[in-house]
Amino acid sequence: MISFLSSLPSPAPHSPVRPAQSFVPFLNISSVRTNGKPQTYRKTARASSTTKILNQSPQAPGSSPLPNVAGPSSGAKRRGEPTVPAAVFSVIDNIINNFIDPPVQPSVDPRYVLSGNFASVNELPPTECEVVEGSLPPCLNGAYIRNGPNPQYSPRGPYHLFDGDGMLHSIKISQGQATLCSRYVKTYRYTTERDAGTPLHHNVLFSGYNGLTASAARVALTTARTLAGQFDLENGYGLANTSLAFFGNRLYALAESDLPYSVRLTSSGDIETLGRHDFNGKLFRNMTAHPKIDPETSEAFAFRCGPMPPFLTYFYFDANGNKQPDVPIFSTNGPCFPHDFAITKNHAIFPDIQLGINPMKMIFGGGSPVGADPTKVPKVGIIPRYAKEESKMRWFDAPGFNPIHIINAWEEEDGNTIVMIAPNMLPIEHTLERMDLLHCLVEKVTVDLKTGGVKRHPISVKNLDLAVINPAHTAKQNRYVYAAIGDPMPKFSGVVKLDVSKGESQECTEGIRMYAPGCNGGEPFFVVREPGNPDAEEDDGYVVSYVHDENTRESRFLVMDAKSPELDIVAAVKLPRRVPYGIHGLFVRETDLHKLQC
Repeated sequence: MISFLSSLPSPAPHSPVRPAQSFVPFLNISSVRTNGKPQTYRKTARASSTTKILNQSPQAPGSSPLPNVAGPSSGAKRRGEPTVPAAVFSVIDNIINNFIDPPVQPSVDPRYVLSGNFASVNELPPTECEVVEGSLPPCLNGAYIRNGPNPQYSPRGPYHLFDGDGMLHSIKISQGQATLCSRYVKTYRYTTERDAGTPLHHNVLFSGYNGLTASAARVALTTARTLAGQFDLENGYGLANTSLAFFGNRLYALAESDLPYSVRLTSSGDIETLGRHDFNGKLFRNMTAHPKIDPETSEAFAFRCGPMPPFLTYFYFDANGNKQPDVPIFSTNGPCFPHDFAITKNHAIFPDIQLGINPMKMIFGGGSPVGADPTKVPKVGIIPRYAKEESKMRWFDAPGFNPIHIINAWEEEDGNTIVMIAPNMLPIEHTLERMDLLHCLVEKVTVDLKTGGVKRHPISVKNLDLAVINPAHTAKQNRYVYAAIGDPMPKFSGVVKLDVSKGESQECTEGIRMYAPGCNGGEPFFVVREPGNPDAEEDDGYVVSYVHDENTRESRFLVMDAKSPELDIVAAVKLPRRVPYGIHGLFVRETDLHKLQC
């Protein structure tokens, strides 16, 4: 989830995202509707008492340039007549964007960030697709869903690649037929901005502010809009744009800045947002976008981090999706920013990397509050999986080890050694602004719980990220890894298969599929060919991904044979329109989709 700079193409002449309504043309001012009170919520029979669902209202004729699509989650757009306070806020917002806090570098300039296939698309109702090569295997009956940022309005100020509203791109497969659907996650933030007809929130986490004056101006405007009733931050401010997770018979769209949003697929393949979910009031503020689901116990393990103590909090959900008590971790050295973590049969593992949260740096120095600290020594924290408090948390120094994503971890048979597979980001200083200069070196890390020793060695020299395994091997030893090839990041020109069981001096590449020239994909996902077969080989399945051809501007859904040395293409589905580059995806089997429809 990292931005980039010099590898970006020239600014795109046109973007399909909607412009905000304009009232003062020479300032490009947008209209804002002021509500008398924050949006209310209602309960439905299906949703639990803690899943909040936004009220809907009829769509005003001609109020939206987007297709009028069906379904309770599509959220008909409302626009009211702009009030005097709303017009004043728009004037102030444009002054801030143009003169006080404009984009000062390409990594947060929307003209660059949203160019090419990073540009947004409109929603797409369920649309039949054509299988143009091979046939879709029966084990793919279900849906592959990919999440990613997709701003509903053209950004008017600084914009980072990870700042857009979450959009889910789902390809539902049944009996060899495929249906594509693209829908926004109807977050509280999305719906309030949709109804106002203009952006109301400034993205802080990755875009940041340009110093003290910009910080004061942004905070003052946010405070004024809150007091005027345009939005209520208690209802959430997240984008749900990073990943998906299925546990407790629910499907969630996730981003680490907010609570999960419960979503479901209908029998027709449409995507509905059920609401923001706080698990009966037991989940506070936010949650990682990378919960780990144990395939044997069906438990989900997660954490949250933030700028105030405790900087890290660990927790888990039982097999029914019931949240268990928090375990606050106070032993981190200041605000940390772990994006991912790992579990084994008996432990949870947290990387405390050289990336942290420093709001004071943003306020007084400018830029994102998330930044690198080269003086910090990275550590690996290990705590018992079912710990009730942090007394048994142990930290191990791991100089130079800065993983953003963790592929997998397990315990060796002696019970005293933990092995972790993860891409190490080099150098960490370029994480947010120069992703094109990053090199992700996949490493095998061994931690000796008796001696405290940490050993590391690379298992591939390639630039690899967004890696996955056979989900049945989560938390236990795996042999194969499937990773996207950065060329350079954030674009990915192929998929590589690694055999991590090989020795330190051996090349671990087992197979590779490079896309055609001008074609780029994203995160691969592994789908087991025979689910439930205990005798199936680990790599007996398929690797799937969306791939975009920048020459023809067409997108396809590819199905690759995970066992073959060249990851042979088994099926290709031509999509009815392009799918932008995104972040993380998930395959949900047909049997689990039926549970969502109950």
